[in-house]
Amino acid sequence: MSKYSKSIVASGHPLVSEAAALILRGGGNAFDAVVAAGFASCVVEPALNSLGGGGLLLGHSAKVGQNLFFDFFVDTPGLGLEKSVEEPHFFPVTVHFSGSKQDFNVGLGSVAVPGTLKGLLHIHKRLGYMDLVEVIEPAVSLAKGHLLNKQQAYFLKLLYPIMILFPEGRAVYEPFGRYLKEGEILINQQLAAFISNIAENFGEEFYRGEIAEKIEREMVQKDGLLTRRDLSQYKVKERPPLKVPFREHTLFTSPEPSMGGALIGLSLSLQSLYGRPDFTFGTADYLLYVTDIMQKVEEMRANGFSCADDLESFLRKNCNSDVCKGVKMFTRGTTHISISDKAGNCAAMTCSNGEGAGYFAPDTGVMLNNMMGEDDLHPDGFHSSPPGQRVGSMMSPSLLIQGGNVKLVIGSGGSKRIRTAVTQVLGQVVDLQRGLQESVDAPRLHWDGEVVQMEPGFPQDNVALLRKKFPVNEWQSKGVYFGGVHAVIPGVRGAADSRRGGKVIEIT
Repeated sequence: MSKYSKSIVASGHPLVSEAAALILRGGGNAFDAVVAAGFASCVVEPALNSLGGGGLLLGHSAKVGQNLFFDFFVDTPGLGLEKSVEEPHFFPVTVHFSGSKQDFNVGLGSVAVPGTLKGLLHIHKRLGYMDLVEVIEPAVSLAKGHLLNKQQAYFLKLLYPIMILFPEGRAVYEPFGRYLKEGEILINQQLAAFISNIAENFGEEFYRGEIAEKIEREMVQKDGLLTRRDLSQYKVKERPPLKVPFREHTLFTSPEPSMGGALIGLSLSLQSLYGRPDFTFGTADYLLYVTDIMQKVEEMRANGFSCADDLESFLRKNCNSDVCKGVKMFTRGTTHISISDKAGNCAAMTCSNGEGAGYFAPDTGVMLNNMMGEDDLHPDGFHSSPPGQRVGSMMSPSLLIQGGNVKLVIGSGGSKRIRTAVTQVLGQVVDLQRGLQESVDAPRLHWDGEVVQMEPGFPQDNVALLRKKFPVNEWQSKGVYFGGVHAVIPGVRGAADSRRGGKVIEIT
């Protein structure tokens, strides 16, 4: 029996949403759909996602009434290295943004053990309903050729030096001796063939077979760190979600080693301590309130707050309301997908390839990640962690639940801005009673540790009052810097973030 009259998909790319919708129309459930969307995203969002990256999924299974968390983020490489690599193939590439530039570390030494491929297959095996060959077919078709849209063309332009670093990248993104532009057809035949074969070998070639052997051979030859043993021993980890009380709801979000879930939990807990606000969106009180909370969270993070234990300790000391009693805490380039189906299954999945290492796994069309070169993921320094350790992240796919029912499926891309984007949307929906799309579209703020980064759209008189207390950098336009929130109210509506070119599809 159906719980809802419609299924809903919200993602950062129309073709990703359409891939999920195709599966839902064909009788698949939310988990079939999110896996199809994940494969499709790796094809049509190549600057953000890849089967060679990592991700997290938080799902609600209506059949068993459970909330399940799957960690398929990356591991540190180097298991079984025959000899230490004194100087890994690891170097900065400068990416030029509008009015600024930033260095990203790439090369074979920046590659962490990829988890996305194994994660998608694991989710499908555990919770999917349709045959895998049907689930991957949309991605196969898209890899054979699809139009490059405006947002993805922009991302590819930004990451130009990384995308064409190796001949495999030049073959895909400079097929005629010039870089692809918006409206042109992006073809990755190797990726199409690789995904097609997954239905037969279930990723074994990539993690244990001939492809793994070739990856290790090239890593040894070119001073990389990834080994066959890294790949063969990689495991998807199922963990209890982190639970955070918020007003009359409970937010289920990413547990350790993700840092993002605990930081979102801290922000919501601070809001709970303040009580329900009596102001409206965009007022000076709103701007001061949001900024004050962001600053407190950042200050506590800088002083060592990073995990569920820290959050549980904070709640014990500061929260005495009934909603907090008896709650047990369990212990860059990014894209997010939110889905609910008619049966009440829900899936929130966030994935990332960093900026990509530039290096492609042989004969696959798959660019591997550069997570070993992401400074915010390695606070103790690059290559300082032992091999085989799951890397933490800021990704925070989440479910807002009340009385056992999922009220909101939510998540965002945006690296360090994920937590501020998600908490601002949650605060508007729950506390200010604003509409979901209205909350996603609303201008955002982010405290970067020194300055309030602010999107345009707030009344200037109120911005002036904020400037009296905090330094403010007001942007000329909304941008991907402030995240990409895609969210679904099961059975009711979805919202996709225009900052990421998102699209909502409803299937009745």
